[in-house]
Amino acid sequence: MRPPFPRAQPPVGHLGRWGREPLQLLEEGAALGPVFGLRLWRNAIVGYSPDWNRFVLGNLDLFRSRGSMSGLSPHLAAGLVQTEAPEHRQRRAELNPAFARQPIEALAPRIGEVVRRGLPVGDFDAVSWSSGIVREILCATFFSGAFPQSMLADFLRPLDAPLPVPFLRRPLLFRRMNRALERALPEAPDDCLGVAFRDLPGGVDEIRVALSAGYDTTAHTLAWLLHHVASDPELFTHDRAAVVNEVLRLYPAGWLGSRRAAEDTSFDDIDIPRGTLVLYSPYLTHRDPALWWEPTAFRPERFADPIPAWGFVPFAAGERTCLGSSFARLVLRTVLDAFADGRLSAVGGDPRPKAGITLAPSGPLNLRRAE
Repeated sequence: MRPPFPRAQPPVGHLGRWGREPLQLLEEGAALGPVFGLRLWRNAIVGYSPDWNRFVLGNLDLFRSRGSMSGLSPHLAAGLVQTEAPEHRQRRAELNPAFARQPIEALAPRIGEVVRRGLPVGDFDAVSWSSGIVREILCATFFSGAFPQSMLADFLRPLDAPLPVPFLRRPLLFRRMNRALERALPEAPDDCLGVAFRDLPGGVDEIRVALSAGYDTTAHTLAWLLHHVASDPELFTHDRAAVVNEVLRLYPAGWLGSRRAAEDTSFDDIDIPRGTLVLYSPYLTHRDPALWWEPTAFRPERFADPIPAWGFVPFAAGERTCLGSSFARLVLRTVLDAFADGRLSAVGGDPRPKAGITLAPSGPLNLRRAE
C-alpha cells in the first residue's frame, strides 16, 4: 500500500515546498498519519513514531546511509557518517573509547576555562556568540591549541550560510584544511581528542567530519538554551540535565535523518521499494502529543517521567547514535553553569526554528549579561 501524501505541485511534487518550508511540509504530512510520503528528487517515505524510529535506526543492513541526504553536504560526505555495516561497527569501536562518557567528562575543566574567558558582557547575540565559543572549544578539546582557529573558522563558515551554500563543493578549502590537520595532529597532546584520530587510517577525513558535525549542531542548541534561561531565570533552579534535555527535545539539531532502503521491505501496510529515501524526523517525534504533554511548551520537569523508548532521539539511536552526544551535552551543561550567576536577561530576537542542514533560530537571539 502507498502512504498518504501532502498536497503537491505538479510537476515538481514537493520540491518547491521542501526548499521554502520543510518544517511546515513535515507537519502537514504528520497530520495525515505516522507514515507519509513525499515527492522530492526521488520518492521518500517519512515516519516519526517510536516504532518507525526503531524500524529504521535499528537495522543497518536494511537501511543504508550512503545514497541518503547526508552525502549532500561535503562537510559530512566522508568518514564514519558514510561508512556502512559491517565496516561501520569496527570503525565505531576504534573511536568509541575516546568519546565515552568518562574521558569526555575529563575535558570539563578545559571547556570551562574556554567559556569563562569568553563570557560576554553587555548586549550580545546568542547565535553568534555560541558559534564562536563552540569553535574555540573544538580547538581546545581536539588540539589543545595546536590548530589555528582562523583555519577552523574558514572551514566551518559555509555551514553558517543558508541553503544551498553548504552543499557547494570546495576542493581548495578542503585541501587547505587537510594540510592543516596533517600538520596539527602529530603535535596534539595526548590528553586531547585529536589523539583518537592520529594513527587511525583515514583519520584526517574522520576528524574533519567530526569537527563539522559537532559545530553548528552544538552552537544552535546552545543559543536556544541561553535564550530560554535568559527569558526564564527560574530554569536555573531546575535540574541541569533536564533543562538540556528539553532544549534537545524542542529543537533537535538533526531535525531530519535519512537512510536508503537496500531492498524491498514494508512497515505495517506501507510498501517501501528498494532505493526509496527513508526519512525519520526527531522534530516530529519530539512534538508528537501522543508522546509528550504540551509538546510545544518548554517544560524541563517532563523529564522527571520515563522517556518514551525510541521517542527521544536528538542524537539518533541504535548503533549509529551520534558519536559526539556526550561531548555536546558536556558543552551545554558547562556553559549553562557559567551563566548561572543571575546576570543574564533576554532582550529580543526570533527563536522560531528554521530548517537548513541543521535546525537553527530564525533570527538573532538578543541577550544581555549585566556588568
